[in-house]
Amino acid sequence: MSKSLVAILMGSKNDMSAMEATEKILGSLGIPYETHVMSAHRNPEKVHDYAKNARDAGIEVFICAAGGAAALPGAVSALTTVPVIGVPLATSEVAGGQDAIHGVLQMPPGVPVAGVAVGGWGARNAAYLAASILSLAHDDIRESYTAFREEQSR
Repeated sequence: MSKSLVAILMGSKNDMSAMEATEKILGSLGIPYETHVMSAHRNPEKVHDYAKNARDAGIEVFICAAGGAAALPGAVSALTTVPVIGVPLATSEVAGGQDAIHGVLQMPPGVPVAGVAVGGWGARNAAYLAASILSLAHDDIRESYTAFREEQSR
């Protein structure tokens, strides 16, 4: 496999440190991915074009990270039927990520986003959830993810 199966999107370059764990895990499981910075608010055309064309480019899962209003996961889900995993990030000292949790999870019916925990735990679990989804159709990913899970339980 060389074509990216997972697209990691984040609203700001500031989110990169939180999402490095996602990249590391996907890499360790042999899952090809690509990472892009695009904001649902500052680059809506870029988000629109990328999300609309991603399936044809081979993307099978989106992992979208955002803080505050956390609009990116929902914006992407509104534009594609590819599964979207939202990682809420704590960008507000006041709310501690609670605002982002609501932004990720409060999607209208028919525009689903799978949500994970805030920050680092969520970033890691987003990679594992993507592996679980991809393992339904990719034997090599199923094998690497199963091996990880078995090793984890020892």
